[in-house]
Amino acid sequence: MLTLPFPLHDANANSGGKDLGDLPEWDLTDLYPAPDAAEIKRDLDWLEEACKSFAADYEGKLDTLDAAGFLDCVKRNERIQSVAGRIMSYAGLRYYQLTTDAARAKFMSDMQDKITTFTTPLVFFTLELNRLPDNHLDGLFAADPDLARYKPVFDRIRAMKPYQLSDELEKFLHDLGVVGDAWEKLFDETIAGLTFHVNGEELNIEGTLNLLTEQDRPLREAAARELATVFAENIRTFARVHNTQAKEKEVIDRWRGMPSAQTARHLSNDVEPEVVEALRNAVVAAYPKLSHRYYELKRKWLGLDRMQVWDRNAPLPAEETRTVNWAQARETVMNAYAEFDPRMAEIATPFFDKGWIDAAVKPGKAPGAFAHPTVTDAHPYVMLNYLGKPRDVMTLAHELGHGVHQVLAADQGEMLSSTPLTLAETASVFGEMLTFRRLLDNAKDDAEKKTLLAGKVEDMINTVVRQIAFYDFECKLHEARRGGELTPDDINALWMSVQAESLGPAFDFMDGYETFWAYIPHFIHSPFYVYAYAFGDGLVNALYAVYRESPEGFQDKYFDMLKAGGSKHHKELLAPFGLDATDPAFWDKGLSMISGMIDELEAMEG
Repeated sequence: MLTLPFPLHDANANSGGKDLGDLPEWDLTDLYPAPDAAEIKRDLDWLEEACKSFAADYEGKLDTLDAAGFLDCVKRNERIQSVAGRIMSYAGLRYYQLTTDAARAKFMSDMQDKITTFTTPLVFFTLELNRLPDNHLDGLFAADPDLARYKPVFDRIRAMKPYQLSDELEKFLHDLGVVGDAWEKLFDETIAGLTFHVNGEELNIEGTLNLLTEQDRPLREAAARELATVFAENIRTFARVHNTQAKEKEVIDRWRGMPSAQTARHLSNDVEPEVVEALRNAVVAAYPKLSHRYYELKRKWLGLDRMQVWDRNAPLPAEETRTVNWAQARETVMNAYAEFDPRMAEIATPFFDKGWIDAAVKPGKAPGAFAHPTVTDAHPYVMLNYLGKPRDVMTLAHELGHGVHQVLAADQGEMLSSTPLTLAETASVFGEMLTFRRLLDNAKDDAEKKTLLAGKVEDMINTVVRQIAFYDFECKLHEARRGGELTPDDINALWMSVQAESLGPAFDFMDGYETFWAYIPHFIHSPFYVYAYAFGDGLVNALYAVYRESPEGFQDKYFDMLKAGGSKHHKELLAPFGLDATDPAFWDKGLSMISGMIDELEAMEG
C-alpha cells in the first residue's frame, strides 16, 4: 500500500534564534497547482482506470508472460506507482506544513482512501510473483536485460515470500492500512498541537526543545520541566497510540509467521539481522568509551557535580551564543559541498532557489526535519525547522545530503530509486561530515576547534548511542506488548531502563524524564527505523576514513554509489571502497573515529 511521506526527523534537529533572513517556503506547484486542481482529478481518474485494466490484463496470468510481456507489466506497475506517489506526496507535504488544519488533514485522508481503494486490485501482483519458480524468473531475466535491471526489486519482494498470506487476507490488510494511518495522524496532530509555557512565553514543541540547547541553565531546566509536565498531561493518549500500533504489528507479524518484531524492518532495509545485531552490540559495548567518557568530560567543563538531562545538549561555557542566519548557513554548506565536488553543489543549488526547502518554524508545522523524494519525474522537498543555531547548519547539511542522493538516484526510475533506510542515511551523514570538516579546518583557534569537536561528538552520540538506545527501547516495548496492554508507567520504566545505561554515570534523571519517549516520531511512523541512523553514521565514518587515506577517484565512486539508489545491496555498493558491513570489525572502525575525537578533546585538557 502507498503511504503518505512520513517525516524522517533528523536525530539532532533542535534549534533556536532570531533575525534569520529570508527563509524559503515550499512551492508545491511542481506537483499540482492546488488541491482542487483539475490535474488531480485527471490523475485520480487515470489511476482508477489504470489499476482496473492492470488487474484485468495480468491477474492470474503472470506465469504466461514472456520477457517482453513481463517488462510491459513492470513498466505499467511503475507508472501507477509514480502517479499515486505524486498525489500522496502533494497531499502529505501540504499536511506537514500545517498539521492542525482540518482541511489539509481531510484532503490527505481522502487521497489516501481513494488510492488505497484504487490499488487494492493490484495486491495480486506481488502474491503471484512470489508463486513463480526461481528458474522461471531467472529465464525471463536472462532473455531481456531491460527486465533483468529490475531483479533487485523482485529479490526484495521475494524475500517476503515465506511470510506471505492468502490473496484474500493480503487484500484485507491492504484495505485496513488506512486505519493504522489514522493513529499516526493522531500522534502527529497531538504533537503539533501541544503548547508549552516557559518564562511567560508560549511555545510549540520545536521552540521548547530548542531551549535545551541554550546557554542559560535555569532556562534549560524550566524547558525540561515544562516538557515533562505537558507530556504527563497527554501521556494516556501517547500510551494508547503506542499500545495500538504495537498490538497491530504483533498481530500482523504473528499471522505472517515473522520470527521477531524487527524482521519486517530488516527485510525492508535489505539488511541481514546479524549485521544489525553486530552494529547494536558494537555500539552498546562502546558506551563506556563514547558517551560515558564524553559526558564525564562535559560535566567538568560545565563545572557540575552531577549532570541533569537538561545539560545533555547544553553549549560549552566558553561557547559564544550566536545566531547563524539563513544566508550564512547556505554559504557554509554549499562551500563544503563544492569543495568536495562542484557537481554536489550544482545539484544542491535548486533546493534554495526553486522553493524545494521549507525552513521556518510555524505554528502547526510538523516538528523536526526531513527530505522527501516525491517521485522520480519531479524532485525532492526538504523540510526544516530552522532557528539559527550552529547545529541547525548541520541539519541543513544532513537533509540537503538526502536531497542530493534522491536527485541522483531518480534516474533509476520509480521502482529502483528508493534506497533502504540503512543506506538512505549515507549521503546525509556524509554531507554533515563534509560541513563539519570544513569548519574544523577553518577554525581560528583551539577554543573554536574544541567547540566544533565537542559539537560533532555530541551529534555523533545522538546519532549512534542515542539511536541504538532507542532501538533497544523499541525491542523491549514490542516484546513487553506481546504480554498484554502496557500502562504509561510500564512504558516509562522501559524507557528509563535504557537511558542510564546509554548516557552513563555522570547523569541524574529528573522526575518526569521517564515520559520523554512520548514525542519520538519514529516509534509510531516507522518501527525500528532508528538503527538506520547508527548504521549510516558508522558507514560514513568508515567511508570518510577511506576518502582521507585515498582521495584519488573517491568522488566518482561516491557518486556512482548514490546514483545506484536501491539497485544494489550494501555489500555490492561498499565493495569499490574496500568496505564490508558484514565484517564485525567494520563497526569498530566507525566507532573508533568518535573515540578518536574524544581523545583529542581529552588531550586539549592537558
